[in-house]
Amino acid sequence: MISQQAYRPVSYPAGSGYPEWPRGMNPVGTMQPISTFPPQVNSGSAMTPAGMVVQSQTPQFEQSYIENILRLNLGKTGTFYMTYENNREWNAKIFKGILEAAGRDHIIISDPATGKRTILLMVNLDYATFDEPLLYQYPGVIGNPGVSPVR
Repeated sequence: MISQQAYRPVSYPAGSGYPEWPRGMNPVGTMQPISTFPPQVNSGSAMTPAGMVVQSQTPQFEQSYIENILRLNLGKTGTFYMTYENNREWNAKIFKGILEAAGRDHIIISDPATGKRTILLMVNLDYATFDEPLLYQYPGVIGNPGVSPVR
């Protein structure tokens, strides 16, 4: 049988390597634990050497990636030039269709005559052409004032 004893706080002499409680404080239940985790910081925010987060009023914009440009132009008809290394049937192939979706690694187009949808891998994309103006927003410039659409 284990005997139960009352809890008795232990005091350690100064300089013994054990933590000391500030004078006048009761060490039982009155101190809050000290967090060892760094503060949460928004991506791209600067921090001072003391660990304070510097809040900037400059809005963060997405960078100009192909998938973002394609997403701005969903519904437009494009021609997509693809190459496939080590393919014995065809090394390069051209696809034409309505741009339905664009992700980080893929493009989905559809044939307007048949409705057939094709998923193209972005890794195989060389370039794309469109027969109509494209919407394009350069990062950091809202609406591209004074700039006509890309042709």
